[in-house]
Amino acid sequence: MSGREGGKKKPLKAPKKDAKDLDEDDMAFKLKQKEQQKAIDAAKANASKKGPLVGGGIKKSGKK
Repeated sequence: MSGREGGKKKPLKAPKKDAKDLDEDDMAFKLKQKEQQKAIDAAKANASKKGPLVGGGIKKSGKK
């Protein structure tokens, strides 16, 4: 066994996937998903502007 044969074998490249033909239902679904993602991103931006909702955290008693 020569030095070139040792070690891990390199995996073969997978063939490129062909572009799928999307019908109207798929296009509408993807558009709806994009709109939902935009709404979620906007909500995250609004939520990050304000402080935390609860300032108390874990309540501790005065006893030790």
